[in-house]
Amino acid sequence: MKIIDTHCDALLKLQHAKRGQYFYDQKPLHFSNAKELDTNLERLKHGNVKAQFFAIFIHPDVPSEEKWQHALEQVDLFYTEVLEKHPEMRHIRSWSDLDTLRDGEIGAVLTLEGADAFGNDLMKLRQLYRLGVLSIGITWNNANLCADGVEEPRGGGLTLLGKEVVKLNNEYGVFTDVAHATVKGFWDIMELAEYPIASHSNARAVCDHPRNLYDDQIKCMIAKGGLIHIVYNPPFINYECEEATIPDLIKHIDHFCSLGAVNHIGFGSDFDGISSFVDHLENAANYQNLINELLKYYSEAEVKGFAYQNFLEHRPGM
Repeated sequence: MKIIDTHCDALLKLQHAKRGQYFYDQKPLHFSNAKELDTNLERLKHGNVKAQFFAIFIHPDVPSEEKWQHALEQVDLFYTEVLEKHPEMRHIRSWSDLDTLRDGEIGAVLTLEGADAFGNDLMKLRQLYRLGVLSIGITWNNANLCADGVEEPRGGGLTLLGKEVVKLNNEYGVFTDVAHATVKGFWDIMELAEYPIASHSNARAVCDHPRNLYDDQIKCMIAKGGLIHIVYNPPFINYECEEATIPDLIKHIDHFCSLGAVNHIGFGSDFDGISSFVDHLENAANYQNLINELLKYYSEAEVKGFAYQNFLEHRPGM
């Protein structure tokens, strides 16, 4: 069964390796088959991933004056290492491109995790749209000029700048991602966003982690036609635990479905951004293990929904 995965951090790994070549004589990573990449091309093919989202992520420790350069480096690696060297990887520049993928092609979607990259410069944000970014997460865990992230103690919501970003996302047909938003930020986003997504989040009622969604948030996402994509990071599955099984992960899907989200669920692995893994779901090559387990509990139509169809039906413009 084909898969759409809405979050991975392969670009950050590729950037670290590229910089390591210059400063530490490290070997390069090849997107085709580097074992260090959970989402390398070989593994994407084996797992029957039909579309993979690649996040631009800038760590908060990067000095402010260097963040834009770091973002552009990751965009450049997306173009040079992922797309140009691998004709099977097709850049998804508009949501309708997903409908024209040919057999053997894998869609590559560029996203942004955290507004730190553009600071308060909306010209830079518009440039990211032009480069093909189709989903914007306003925050990561830290605070920035647009909003607080989940680890910021004050727990603030959107700033005036952050509200302008959400409005621009609407204008450009781009998702606004609530994955790392505070509770206040979530509700601020939901007041404005036409295209909300939680690209990699689980259910807080099952695992009480601040990165997960409360039931009222889940119900609001459903009401607004948003998407909730489950994440494979064990501490977000079993609180403060570095171990998880596929049945543990399915408990979150069960809970989402109990609230009426069966047509809003998808997958957002966080591969290449996590350091521990679900048993038998350690990288993109193992995706069909999750599908096979889900088919024990859900109909084929429902599992196809989780795997790709729900996303296709709820993407902007549909």
